[in-house]
Amino acid sequence: MKYISDEEKMRVALNEAKKALDVDEVPIGAAIFDKDDKLICANHNRRELDQNPTSHAEILVLEEASQILGTWRLEEATIAVTLEPDAMCAGAIVNARIRKLIYAAPNLKAGAAYSLYNIPQDPRLNHHVEIKDNILSHESEAILSSFFDSKR
Repeated sequence: MKYISDEEKMRVALNEAKKALDVDEVPIGAAIFDKDDKLICANHNRRELDQNPTSHAEILVLEEASQILGTWRLEEATIAVTLEPDAMCAGAIVNARIRKLIYAAPNLKAGAAYSLYNIPQDPRLNHHVEIKDNILSHESEAILSSFFDSKR
């Protein structure tokens, strides 16, 4: 199946975020698509499940896509994430040579793809990532708000 529009790609990531709710994880989802707009893999945050601080959705899909494709260079791939990546994930996206990052909601506390920093487009780095933000942001924000409201 092809996921041509950014919105279609983001819906895959949003479905992963909803799965995270079922296992009481912070509901952030990510998905990676190849140059032909076909889904390579998708996942959600698993920090609590894995007891691993690096088990962010972005890191998990970057690792899985690299294994599936047999290369760490994901130069023609697009990653969709429901929340703007933090510094760790933004750095990993650059290091994986991702072509395009699309994300839903801004991350005003830790965002590193525009809000606080812009690692994927830092001119001092050797790779630059195309960024498209605010894709279905209201849906992502609603999922995140409901999760954090339930914790208060």
